[in-house]
Amino acid sequence: MTVATAPVRVDRLTVHAFTVPTDGPDGREQDGTLEWDSTTMVLVEAHGGGRTGIGYTYGDVSTAVFTESQLAPVTVGADALAPPALWRRLRRAVRNAGQPGVGAMAVSAVDLALWDLKGRLLDLPVVDLLPSFHEGVPVYGSGGFTNYPLARLAEQLSGWAAQGIPRVKLKTSRHPDQDPERLRAVRSAVGDGTELFADANGALTRTEAVHWARRFAEEWDVRWFEEPVSSLNPDGLRSVRQHTAGRPEITAGEYGYLLTDFATLLAADAVDCLQADVTRCGGITGLLQVAGLAAAHDIDLSGHCAPALSAHGFCAVDRLRHLEYFHDHVRLEGMLLDGTLRPDGGALRPARDRPGFGLEVRWADAERYRVHGSRPAPAAR
Repeated sequence: MTVATAPVRVDRLTVHAFTVPTDGPDGREQDGTLEWDSTTMVLVEAHGGGRTGIGYTYGDVSTAVFTESQLAPVTVGADALAPPALWRRLRRAVRNAGQPGVGAMAVSAVDLALWDLKGRLLDLPVVDLLPSFHEGVPVYGSGGFTNYPLARLAEQLSGWAAQGIPRVKLKTSRHPDQDPERLRAVRSAVGDGTELFADANGALTRTEAVHWARRFAEEWDVRWFEEPVSSLNPDGLRSVRQHTAGRPEITAGEYGYLLTDFATLLAADAVDCLQADVTRCGGITGLLQVAGLAAAHDIDLSGHCAPALSAHGFCAVDRLRHLEYFHDHVRLEGMLLDGTLRPDGGALRPARDRPGFGLEVRWADAERYRVHGSRPAPAAR
């Protein structure tokens, strides 16, 4: 085992983007407020000490250009073994260009690449670089898009239940009048022993949300109602929560970019369980701050998507609830990366026999989806 003992500097940062079409009906997927036909992974490579770390986020290809123009100059020459120190500089570097949104996603991707690089330099998995509380992360199967035919909807969610995942989620509220039939089909398919979650993606008004929350709980035993109203409306979330009293739980946070976004939700008593996305909230370094905030407020934190990365980071969350095992990301990560994880007993467990996040890009497979950057020459990793 080779262990880095001297300071190692980041030599360069390279950025790639890959857009993969969805496999939904007619090539499209829908939730309560959005329709899309593809998912773009913006992948960052941090090079230093003869190794290369990778991190990524999901967003528009413009995130790749932003990363190159705003963050690459700051990253080169930084200490590869001190991601949090560089994280502070990255956040400051995007102050005028915009810290939330694309800025936060770019910082997240770079931070994740740096943690991966540190793990490779020290020959340790990321989970063992962190103050971990858990050996694995419970997951819930997530997909159930609003444009799925009933047969596919039931098949997808029951498939996760058959794999031993004890909780599943479907998208709702695009056409509320269709939701009773969809929920009946899902409840019949997964049985009474599987927890059922719903996600409106902010599609409802407060009054509508209270009505549907009560129906969801009483008729189909829905335990988790995500973003019944927009997460930009913490007062609305609090109002819905006051009328549901935890049945179902009201949740939000996946669109938190800065620590203040999460503090605002908690100060408003807007959620029963907080969410965070490691590819949006500032990477591993940002996630650790959100985890501390959740613990200080005595509230659980649930992970949003990017399972190959989140499985490591959320082991370091004291008040861990679970992680979203999202169809689009599971599919895309499996198509482009080697070393992804599969649930075992309803949980993802980081591999401890591979350094960093344990991932390798399948460049030949990824090339057909490239929309930014160029394929790297073979190098030591």
